[in-house]
Amino acid sequence: MVLAVWAQGPGEGKKGKGKKGEGGAVILQQAPTDHTVSIPLETLNKYYSDMDSKKQQTLRMLEGGRYNVNIRRITNAETALVHPVTADVWVVTEGSGILTTGGKLENGKIVGGESHPIKPGDVEFIPAGVPHGVSGVTGSITWLNIRFDTNYDQK
Repeated sequence: MVLAVWAQGPGEGKKGKGKKGEGGAVILQQAPTDHTVSIPLETLNKYYSDMDSKKQQTLRMLEGGRYNVNIRRITNAETALVHPVTADVWVVTEGSGILTTGGKLENGKIVGGESHPIKPGDVEFIPAGVPHGVSGVTGSITWLNIRFDTNYDQK
């Protein structure tokens, strides 16, 4: 059992069943600094089922401040976005859709980007500052989303 916290922002909140982070994502646990974390397929499948029953699109399994590990599970197109200093690595686990990247972001839509289908087994790397969005979802699509900030000093 994971004890988590509902929060309005970093370090704020009260005890509850989950912690609300950026974009309303539920956070299961802080990423440890002294040991590894294994998330077996059976656990992922339970998370998927729980997300479906709660109509939840994002579940943050590990929160590390400048990095995190999430599940994204959507049933429709989503508004395109860009992360100025955060890069994404996606591993598609279920469903399919169309990923559009690049171009310019205008009113939540990508203008002049490139699109390609994504399906289970595909891995996508999206650099910080690159607009991206998913459309063409039939049923649903699920991906593991590993995010990390890139605005650190390189010495």
